[in-house]
Amino acid sequence: MASLTAWRQGTSPTGAAIHQLTGYVDRWSARAGERIRFMISSAADRAYSLRFVRHLCADPNPEGPGYREIVMPTPLDGQRKGLFHAAHPGSYGRIEALALDGGGLRLSATVWPTLPARGRQTLIAIDVSGVAVRFEVGPHGGTQLRLGAETIAVDAPMLNRRWYAVEAVIDTAGGTLSVTQRPLHPVGTITDSGLGAAKAKLPKIAGTARVLVAAALEGGQIIAHYNGKIERPRIATLNDVTIGEWDFTQGITTQRIIDVGPQAAHGHLVNLPSRAMTGSNWTGAVHDWKSAPEQYGAIHFHADDMGDCGWPEAFTLDVPTDWPSGFYAAHIRNDAGEDYIPFFVRPAKGARKADVAFLVPTFSYQVYSSYQRIERSLEILPRARAWGALLETPGLNPEYGLSTYNYHADGSGVSITSMLRPQLDTRVRQMSLVDPVPTGSGTGRVNCDSYVVDWLDRAGIVHDVLTDHDLHEEGAAAIEPYRVIICAQHPEYHSLRMIEGFERFLDQGGRLMYLGGNGFYWRAEPSAETPHALEVRRAEGGIRVWATEPGESYNQFEGGYGGLLRRVGKASHKLVGIGFSTQGRHLGFPYAFTKGIKNPRVSFMLKGIEDAATPGAKFGDSGFMGGGAAGFELDSTDARYGTPPNALVVAKGIVIHDDYGWVNEDMLIHRHPRPREDWSCADMTFFETASGGAVFSVGSMTYVGSLPPENYGNVCAKLTTNVLRRFMDPAPFR
Repeated sequence: MASLTAWRQGTSPTGAAIHQLTGYVDRWSARAGERIRFMISSAADRAYSLRFVRHLCADPNPEGPGYREIVMPTPLDGQRKGLFHAAHPGSYGRIEALALDGGGLRLSATVWPTLPARGRQTLIAIDVSGVAVRFEVGPHGGTQLRLGAETIAVDAPMLNRRWYAVEAVIDTAGGTLSVTQRPLHPVGTITDSGLGAAKAKLPKIAGTARVLVAAALEGGQIIAHYNGKIERPRIATLNDVTIGEWDFTQGITTQRIIDVGPQAAHGHLVNLPSRAMTGSNWTGAVHDWKSAPEQYGAIHFHADDMGDCGWPEAFTLDVPTDWPSGFYAAHIRNDAGEDYIPFFVRPAKGARKADVAFLVPTFSYQVYSSYQRIERSLEILPRARAWGALLETPGLNPEYGLSTYNYHADGSGVSITSMLRPQLDTRVRQMSLVDPVPTGSGTGRVNCDSYVVDWLDRAGIVHDVLTDHDLHEEGAAAIEPYRVIICAQHPEYHSLRMIEGFERFLDQGGRLMYLGGNGFYWRAEPSAETPHALEVRRAEGGIRVWATEPGESYNQFEGGYGGLLRRVGKASHKLVGIGFSTQGRHLGFPYAFTKGIKNPRVSFMLKGIEDAATPGAKFGDSGFMGGGAAGFELDSTDARYGTPPNALVVAKGIVIHDDYGWVNEDMLIHRHPRPREDWSCADMTFFETASGGAVFSVGSMTYVGSLPPENYGNVCAKLTTNVLRRFMDPAPFR
């Protein structure tokens, strides 16, 4: 990786231009009349211009539906002073004050290193009265103690992902230092234990100390981050009387670390390390940390964890009360770079004007955000330049941390993601991939979801916008005022509170339109203490890039079982009639109407497409996402998982392609239990609820890309508009 200095000067290992101007907001959405804060970093402290825009279509493709923005003037507009702010990845624990009396010290912990050969990595750092004590993993992989000019070490390196009891002793009166390392489960023929000792003239260690766990502060910078688990770090007197001892079994749901010693010198965690981790005493008999917290006394620290960047506020917007609900961005620009920082505006409290609300999947945005794929970054650069699209990607800016679709450097999966950092792949006027179709846009997230906004605007349908975070925070109350909720292209991640909100909405006669694929799939839960953070534990089955370690499938933030919503009784089939069943390349294929389209229950779908809507007739054979309406990730019906018996499939997008395979959670043996055409497909499904409401689901991630062709006058767009207009009609479904 290139040095951060090189990155900030505008160069990268590839020679590609990277951002010089970026930022983030303190919340995903705000109501008209509320306040939203912006944090900005400008390289070399360059000034920049600011304006605000509302987006109707964010696709930068010059052959696409047409980029559409509306400038929204504010008193903040114009030139602003720029300041550079760095990002500082790496998690650690910080204790601000611990009193030391000048006697000798005994430092100890139980550790499970994951990159022992990576170089200096701190276990416990003490700074007091100009004296620096560093108990750490040395460059050779064994434990070492550094005090002033003295360094003593265990020669034997520790093994990766194995537990060790480690201790360092400082005898200031006797002038001796020692460090020991003992494996809890020795391996035959391998020597990974040892003792290092030396005599030296030692300074007095007295005063009010700052203590760091898993990192050190040197030269004003946090360095030497540790990778791996630590449990029960302890500082004691030479005769083993506790001075400070941090019990990580306490406060697991929080970012606090609890000192059970006499000083109650509690600390806090920085950059969201992983808690609810199995400790050295985990027996395997219990998998829920709440049932045996004493077996979950470890915290897993990573040198590439990232939480709140902590940048100061650059400006604050009081959202004008006359701004309509919608997709917005702060557009910042100077000669060196530019950025669009997205946010969403809800109606002022009590001022709802629409029957329809578009629910923006910000949980899924955040879970995917900062997905570092350098090969993808390089692939899209030529087309992005040609289109005048944003060039910034996480792969070219690694200092802003990782996505939960990445691995940490030590091979463990990333389970926590923060929104308080630049999310450079969650931007407007941006592509996510090079679409295999020459005229395709390759859009994702905000950009493809803006097709829905564009469609609604062109159809003259007044609507409000709210986010997943709003639904989680307020529960069903966030969506109950609306008659119709539209879910977007890829609403994959939800909390249980959100699913319960949908269930209540439908129980009260609400209407739900699900215009995507791979939705309602994984459970994600935010932290009550640090709501900017989302957690995903990838337990059991599911299409996933990594899996939780044994015993670590329960969330730390709220304690629930992680993984697929199906595994906690909330299969998407029960909610929207269909569920994720196959995925493949970013290619789109047509749907074909089934006999169901002639059922009188769905006659409202046919206005203006009567001649086209015949059983077997194809539609959706063009689009700006893969070239067709059924593709990428598809959902199908399955009565086993809860598809309602009254569900009617009106069209199927069957995809028989070598690259499209089944989801592994459907498999018990090597053969799929259903014929391929029943699972390798997008099932366009409709059903009525007992309360007079209804659900319409399309089951494809490329569907919204097939709304714009023919100026939103194609069969997909007309059918979807017909559904929405009937769903807006208060007459109950019978």
